[in-house]
Amino acid sequence: MAKDLVFATNNKHKLQEVRSIVGEDYNILSLDDIGCHEDIPETGRTLQEKAIQKARFIKDRYGYDCFADDTGLIVEALGGEPGVYSARYAGPECDAEANMYKLLWKMHEEKDRSARFTTVIALIEGDTLHTFEGTIEGDILEEKTGRGGFGYDPIFRPYNSSFSFAEMSAEQKNAISHRGKAMAALIAYLQRKQ
Repeated sequence: MAKDLVFATNNKHKLQEVRSIVGEDYNILSLDDIGCHEDIPETGRTLQEKAIQKARFIKDRYGYDCFADDTGLIVEALGGEPGVYSARYAGPECDAEANMYKLLWKMHEEKDRSARFTTVIALIEGDTLHTFEGTIEGDILEEKTGRGGFGYDPIFRPYNSSFSFAEMSAEQKNAISHRGKAMAALIAYLQRKQ
């Protein structure tokens, strides 16, 4: 029987992506599924601190074993921006489109377009904390391409690929992405325990 494990998010794109990676061994529950409608504090200054903070909040308040992720797009020419502020780069009320346009505007004269996505996952099981990380290197494109994916996917092209994340199928993206790599490490850990 599948074990319940909370993923501290209500982002439908992330949930769909993670559920497709995890398969049938675990029943991945969202925040909505456990009745969590609070704003989870995100005051950490690193991706790892923010992921741990989110997972600990759910474990402490709701009692579920839980994992949380935090992802940042790190652009070399911008000194690491947007980094931990990737989701709110254009302001707290802005969406992915506004974030992308701000990044493209800031990059319009930059020759060095190298960037990397990093995901950190924090898993809390009982009293035990584990973290897992995945990174992928690539370039920031000069304009959006593709209609799939979410977030910055239309303007990020991994090295050794002719396609942006938004031009890839979910399976293609999951096989190489930062979140896919971090999830693979998490799943390998969970499978070793069974």
